[in-house]
Amino acid sequence: MTMSWHDLLFAHWPLAADRLRALVPGALELDTFDGQAWLGVVPFRMSSVGPRGWPALPWLSAFAELNVRTYVHVGGKAGVYFFSLDAANPIAVSVARRAFRLPYFRARMRVASVDGAIRYASTRTHRGAAPARFAADYRPTGPAYRSAAGTLEHWLTERYCLYTTGPAGEPLCGEIQHRPWPLQPAEADISINTMVDGIGLALPAGAPVLHCAERLDVVAWRYD
Repeated sequence: MTMSWHDLLFAHWPLAADRLRALVPGALELDTFDGQAWLGVVPFRMSSVGPRGWPALPWLSAFAELNVRTYVHVGGKAGVYFFSLDAANPIAVSVARRAFRLPYFRARMRVASVDGAIRYASTRTHRGAAPARFAADYRPTGPAYRSAAGTLEHWLTERYCLYTTGPAGEPLCGEIQHRPWPLQPAEADISINTMVDGIGLALPAGAPVLHCAERLDVVAWRYD
């Protein structure tokens, strides 16, 4: 699969490792940074989504997505674990749920550029799923840079696989390839965020750690 990610915000909150450990499948090891677990809410939009070499279809290959994630490893290989992935394309949601065993949900989403900021709004519409809403205005506040190994932002973002589990609970690893993230410092006014209510979490009252990225081109593979 190929895709391009645009106008992305990383919003990260520290959470107690035992709270997240209880929500992650047993086949995956929760990853921590200096003993601290992290949860991310990541809104963005995608384009050119599809099998490598196929032409992009505007009605299928471009849509907004919002994921809720934490960080795990298997055998020391660091990756991402998704609690939810909301998307504005019902066909993509259906395909991803069946083919990739990922917790995708249909949502009504709006993304617009307003006075140099990204205005993002999402309301989950998936039948039978827990309600979830997100609304924010966010923007970069400085030039792009590459994070340095050993820093928190590098640990949060430079991960090149996603994990889920198979029918017997076995770990499945999907490889992802892209250039290092062109991160930018960011500010955000998050007016609504109920994305973790349905999984029984409460986010800390303090401001999240924020980063933006304007664009990243990505190649992904089916699971090993």
